Amino acid sequence: MFGYIAINKAEMKFKDYDVYHAYYCGLCKCLRDRYGIRGQLTLSYDMTFLIVLLSGLYEPTTKKETVNCIAHPFEKHLAYTNKYTEYAASINLILAYYKYKDDWADERRRKSYIAARLLNQCMKKIYKKYPEKIAVVSAGLKKISALEKKNEQNIDVMAGLFGNIMAELFAYRRDEWEPSLRKIGFFLGKFIYLMDAYEDAADDIRSGNYNPFKESYRNDPEFAEHSRQLLTLMMAECSREFEKMPILLYADILRNILYSGVWSRYTQVTAARAARESGAAATSNRNYSSGE
Repeated sequence: MFGYIAINKAEMKFKDYDVYHAYYCGLCKCLRDRYGIRGQLTLSYDMTFLIVLLSGLYEPTTKKETVNCIAHPFEKHLAYTNKYTEYAASINLILAYYKYKDDWADERRRKSYIAARLLNQCMKKIYKKYPEKIAVVSAGLKKISALEKKNEQNIDVMAGLFGNIMAELFAYRRDEWEPSLRKIGFFLGKFIYLMDAYEDAADDIRSGNYNPFKESYRNDPEFAEHSRQLLTLMMAECSREFEKMPILLYADILRNILYSGVWSRYTQVTAARAARESGAAATSNRNYSSGE
């Protein structure tokens, strides 16, 4: 469930992209400094959104430096870090760790088993600082796993469980903004769960893995549109709560993600699926015409 909370680069101003990328590089640097290469390899764009959101809300002192990295060894670039970078790095690693464990449990992916083992020491360090966060993630994912084994088809229940996990992770501290941050995390979490199920529907049907969209994918001719409507409801609630918050710093970056960037994968998946179905239909027609 990684890679859904991204920017729409084509519609982002250059100066905003530079700021966003600097926070992304700061997250990468923080993962490496605190958890080594194994931690750095868990890097994803998703938690950059959380850093920018918390930085825009609380406006902390941010360290700005020019760095080199493994991905771009001959280019120096800006990296922004603050106290929310460290928090997001820990959350990023927690989610990656449990994703590896889930992949091993569900599909027996040996690479995932090895990756989870390599992160054990990192998780011990994080547990000392954020035991309550790990407890919520672990308990929530166990509930999801148990219901998946029972083939639970209530998609709102399943998405809500992951929403509860993200709500806890977005609640950085107990203050007046905690309820709003929880709501943003909750609906964003539901969106991520639904988007992940939407993307994997065909593969899960072939493999026999659990997916609450299986029946809809098989039987609903308007599956893509109905899924979009459901996803839109989630992002509407998330965006509505965001707009209530007094965020001026980085507001344009955050709106780019919430109103446009999160739809990038939906557009890619839907277009690829339509192309495959069109190609399959054309092949079938040719075979029919030739009498095969």
